[in-house]
Amino acid sequence: MPIDIETFESSPENRLRNGGETNAERVMEFLAANPDRAFTQSEIRDATGVKAGSISVVLSRLEERGLVRHRGNYWALGEDEEVAAYTDMAESTRTANERFGEEDVAE
Repeated sequence: MPIDIETFESSPENRLRNGGETNAERVMEFLAANPDRAFTQSEIRDATGVKAGSISVVLSRLEERGLVRHRGNYWALGEDEEVAAYTDMAESTRTANERFGEEDVAE
């Protein structure tokens, strides 16, 4: 679907990807919304809609970057500064969406 030139010029590149969020973004958003809990792969998969064949790879790549932690069968949000920045941004976005409604990218 085409977009108008103003949206093209003013939107960040990650908002202009065809297909929306990546699997990694969905996992990070879910874990950032639950920073005090750890989940199994299947729980993360069910909550995010990431396909069963992809969830293991996504989590492993996020772990390599220090964005998630893994212990036994459980996965949790990582602890480094990048994760803190991501969590802060996700919380700010969630608060704004609750207060003002979600942004319509098409507008």
